[in-house]
Amino acid sequence: MEITIERLDHHGRGISYLNGKIVFVDNALPNEIVKVSITKETSKYSEAKVIEYIKKSNARVKNKCPFYLECGGCDLRHMSYEDTIRFKCNKIKEIINKFANIEINPIIIKNVNKDFYRNKLELKVKNGIIGFYKKGTHELVGIDRCLNAEEPINSFLLNIDDLHIHDGEVIVRSNYNGEIMLIIETEENPNIDIEHLREKNKLVGIILNGKVIFGVDHFIEIIDDMFFKMSFNSFFQINRTINKELFKIVEYNIDNDSVVLDLCSGVGTLSIVASTKASKVYGVEIVENAIKDSLINAKMNRRDNINFILGDAFKTIDKINDKIDTILIDPPRSGLNRESLESILTSDAKKIIYVSCDPVTLARDLKVLLSKYIIKSCYILDMFSYTYHVECVALLCLKDN
Repeated sequence: MEITIERLDHHGRGISYLNGKIVFVDNALPNEIVKVSITKETSKYSEAKVIEYIKKSNARVKNKCPFYLECGGCDLRHMSYEDTIRFKCNKIKEIINKFANIEINPIIIKNVNKDFYRNKLELKVKNGIIGFYKKGTHELVGIDRCLNAEEPINSFLLNIDDLHIHDGEVIVRSNYNGEIMLIIETEENPNIDIEHLREKNKLVGIILNGKVIFGVDHFIEIIDDMFFKMSFNSFFQINRTINKELFKIVEYNIDNDSVVLDLCSGVGTLSIVASTKASKVYGVEIVENAIKDSLINAKMNRRDNINFILGDAFKTIDKINDKIDTILIDPPRSGLNRESLESILTSDAKKIIYVSCDPVTLARDLKVLLSKYIIKSCYILDMFSYTYHVECVALLCLKDN
């Protein structure tokens, strides 16, 4: 069947209509006329794939990845980089307007390294083949290179046979120095060829089913002359270049001699950045290993004005006796619950710096926070180039009473 694509949805899929029902089409651009095959049908919508391009958009570009048409790792490689930025900017504006009922004019931070930027890759292994699932399926697409991943990770992919794993999951992490760490989950007892892996890669550790079988369970990351110990299961932003830009935004918006509360502080990255200007920083994190890393990171960076606390971030706010000037929030994708939002509102902090990887939950939380705060500025950071994902930072200031 032949349809005309009208616009893009927030996942970068083409939108058309067939018999009064909305149709989502992967790898389709506005104004393209395409012949499609329906891959999924519900009472409210259909999903389709392109069988033939009858009329292509002038905006379409040839993607550089041989796996792109099947692999689920990217969404937008049929668009120019500048078009992906425009798409993301419009997406954020629409979502914030829809869910928070406000209009914003975000500041765009582009990715200098549009390819080979990820320092972490999560891969599936089935029948000895490693790769990503096809979009919307559990059918594996085998890969030997990923344009999103840093080169040390790609080098490892060439030696995947050394793992001797038939089925499981492999996470590969890399750092500033090209070192890699492997985190493997499998029900098998693989005979991993560690020596050959060491010959071909800067291998610092292998963690198999939660246990170290070679080297160590962490490595050091360096960003802007700051040192961070990162355990194998600790959260760390996947794009080192954009992470630097995030640090600049946070530091710029911290007042001198202020008291800062960093909720969901992870391994303490933003706490350490804030501590360069703040008189005191409280970092709260529920993951014990992350807190241990935080304490080491503060010591490595010679920061003695940070207090790290193990516990539920949003049950800890009321226990801090200091008057908080600025709250830093980098929550999980699910955002904040109502109890957390109420705790933040009652704190009367002068500023909130909200870092989010999900614009819908950000907008939902902003709608509540805007009862006492105004948005001073909003940033879009292209942390995940050529995917529909977006990292946002919203700076909120307390309204004048």
